[in-house]
Amino acid sequence: MIRLFVALSFPEEIRRSLAALCAGVPGARWVNPDQFHLTLRFIGEVDGRTARTVSDALATITMPDFDLELFGVGTFGDKRKANSLWVGVRPNAALNRLQEKVDNAVLRSGIAPDRRKFAPHVTLARLNNAPLDRIGAFLSHHALYAGPRTRCDRFTLYSSFLSSSGAIYTPEQVYRLDGGIAEDAEHDWMADEADAWDQDHGDWDKAEAAAYGAE
Repeated sequence: MIRLFVALSFPEEIRRSLAALCAGVPGARWVNPDQFHLTLRFIGEVDGRTARTVSDALATITMPDFDLELFGVGTFGDKRKANSLWVGVRPNAALNRLQEKVDNAVLRSGIAPDRRKFAPHVTLARLNNAPLDRIGAFLSHHALYAGPRTRCDRFTLYSSFLSSSGAIYTPEQVYRLDGGIAEDAEHDWMADEADAWDQDHGDWDKAEAAAYGAE
């Protein structure tokens, strides 16, 4: 079995801009800048054959390139105990269309529907008993954050596993919006490949799935 999700990755300019925000909140476990992403669809644990079916379905998606701009900050969790910090996205109809296409491709592959409403964001940090006043100060200080505008011409199928230093996301296949497969895709999906991956990494920590649920 292998845990998968579909997301947008970001160029170095965006990652640097986001990394500059990552300070000032005690108890925050800041995301490694190389791991910043915007989730389009969480898939979950699947076997190798299903992973290949999902990958083939995603490869059929085509649409025009579009611009995207990150904007604003916020938290997930309740008012008394936030569990994550994130950066949002300016309203973007093209991003919503891409997410719908990805969701439909995943559904055609036999994956159960995701009942959560799409809320585009980039997670900056997981929080563990962070002081409310420091969270409030962070939100106030960065309320008008606006990242550099970036051109979106591809999306990525990622695998994920939990290491001792946190979750690690690996790009498994990169799809261009013009219908091509990017040259930097890493793997060909085969059932025995996913089985070997499962043997190497073992069972999934439930906390990671819970974190996705919070998002």
